[in-house]
Amino acid sequence: METRIYPNDALILAPLSGYTDLPYRRSMCRHGCAFAFTEMIDAGSLVFGNRRTMRFLDRGPEEKWLGAQIVGSEPEILAKAAEIISGYPFDMLDFNLGCPAPKVVKKGEGSALARDLDKALRAFEALKRNYKGLLSAKIRILHESDPEPTLRLAKKLEEAGASAICVHGRIAKQFYSGPVNLGIIGEIRKSLKIQIVANGGINSLEKYREAVNALGGGPVMLASGAMGNPWLFDEIASGGDWLPPDAGELAGEMERHIIETCGYHGDDVGLRISRKFIFDYMRGRGYPSSLKNSVIKIKTRPDFDLFIREIRKGPSEGYFKWLDKNQNAPRRMRGLPV
Repeated sequence: METRIYPNDALILAPLSGYTDLPYRRSMCRHGCAFAFTEMIDAGSLVFGNRRTMRFLDRGPEEKWLGAQIVGSEPEILAKAAEIISGYPFDMLDFNLGCPAPKVVKKGEGSALARDLDKALRAFEALKRNYKGLLSAKIRILHESDPEPTLRLAKKLEEAGASAICVHGRIAKQFYSGPVNLGIIGEIRKSLKIQIVANGGINSLEKYREAVNALGGGPVMLASGAMGNPWLFDEIASGGDWLPPDAGELAGEMERHIIETCGYHGDDVGLRISRKFIFDYMRGRGYPSSLKNSVIKIKTRPDFDLFIREIRKGPSEGYFKWLDKNQNAPRRMRGLPV
C-alpha cells in the first residue's frame, strides 16, 4: 500500500534555485499552485547565517503547503541545518540529490552525491535524525536505460525514512532538455511503497497527460515548464476547458509579479533579478526580438512601466497565424477581442 503525502492529482512547484522566492511562488499560487518548495538552500550558508540564505525561509500567509529544499554533503553541517529548519513552519524538508549545476557538482553535492550511495545515505540519515518533520528526496535517473542504479538509490532512501521521492527522468548530463525516461520512473513506482513524484518535461496539458497515462497517475512536479507560465497550473487543472492569457492578462501578471519582487528585494535588486523572469514570460509568445533585447535596459520602475506598455500591445504580426498551425504549442496566447 503506497504511503501518500500528496493527492494523486497534485501539481507541485519544483524548488528552483534563483527563482522560487516568495513573490515567485505567490504568482504561481494565483493560478492554482497548492504545493510548492523554496529555492534550494545551501546547508553551509544557512548554518553560518548568510542573510540572503535566511530569507529563503520566508513563507507567505497564503501558502497553505510549503516545503523547504536543502543541498549539502557533510553530515555535521546538514544536521545543524536540519535543526534550524525545524524551527520554521514547513510541511516537508527535501534533500537535493539531483542538481546538475557545475557549482553544486564540483562540491560533491546534488547529482554528484547521488552517485556515491554510501555518502548520500549518511547525509540523508543526518537530516532524518535532526529534522522534526517529513523528509523527502529529489533525485535524477542515474542511467539512460538501466533502471537498476536509480532503483537501488530510491530503495535505500525509502529504507532510510524518506516519506516521498521525486524522480527527474533525465540523467545529469542532460540538464533540463532532451527525452524524459518515464519508464524508469514507472519501475520505481512499482517497487516502492512511498509516493514517487514524476518530474521532467511537463510544459503543457498534452505532456502532463502523456506522463500520467504512462505512469498510471500522478502526482507530478512542474519546473521549467512553469517558468514565466503560471497558467500551466490553470491549463492542467482545467482538463482542456481553458483559455490562454491574452496580452493584457500576460502584462498584468508580469507587472504584479515584478512589482512584488521589487517590494520584496528593493527596486535595484528586484529589477535586476526580474530580467530573467521577464524573458521567461516572453518566451514562445511571439514578441519581437527588439523588445526582448530591450529587457537588459530596464533599470528603473519608469523603464519597466514603459516596457509593460509594449507588452500590452501584444505579439508580433504573424504570431497568431503561426499559432493556427501549431495549436498544441506550449505558452500559447489568445488574441484580444476585435
